[in-house]
Amino acid sequence: MIKLEGITKSYRVGAEDTTILKGIDLDIERGDFLAIMGPSGSGKSTLMNIIGCLDPPSTGHYFLNGEDISSYDEQGLAKVRNQQIGFVFQQFHLLPRLTAKKNVELPMIYAGLSKKEREERAEEALSLVGLKDRMDYLPNSLSGGQKQRVAIARSLVNEPSIILADEPTGALDTKTSETIMDLLTELNEGGTTIALVTHEPEISEYTKRTIYVRDGELTSHVSRERG
Repeated sequence: MIKLEGITKSYRVGAEDTTILKGIDLDIERGDFLAIMGPSGSGKSTLMNIIGCLDPPSTGHYFLNGEDISSYDEQGLAKVRNQQIGFVFQQFHLLPRLTAKKNVELPMIYAGLSKKEREERAEEALSLVGLKDRMDYLPNSLSGGQKQRVAIARSLVNEPSIILADEPTGALDTKTSETIMDLLTELNEGGTTIALVTHEPEISEYTKRTIYVRDGELTSHVSRERG
């Protein structure tokens, strides 16, 4: 589903080019549950940004569902993000003046769906994450775990190819983190492809495999049996 070939990423800092990623090769199959780990400054967030079409690679090829999107312009990348990628962030990124349901509807507005379909899909997604009775609540009336479940529901509504989660439990206590990871595991077991960045080994234990990034390179890979 996702194939990275020789991906590099460099930035110009002053008069010098700084290389963040150095020839990354990575395959993410449909139904995978992948954790990306590494120390601060290792390049893991840059890698996630490229997978999420938030940042183009400097060189190399990125294939998503068989299509090479490496050279897409911003308009093309925005279309891919909206139609094929769901995002979950550490700080939830919910609009405070919109209800849970309206927050979940947002990606579908950009996708051009009708009001009726937006409402139906939002209600279905919120029910799926256990928030059927919180649809009309504003974010400041929700707990941290409930906010993250709203964010997960929002990531699902456009039926993306993959969900990318950047430190999805970073702002949550241990018990709530376990609840969120149980939910992501349940979604993955239902067929949803998920890749997440985490610095917590106990969070990576929920996934099917973990890759480790250091100094811009993939240094190791661990696969595990779940269940």
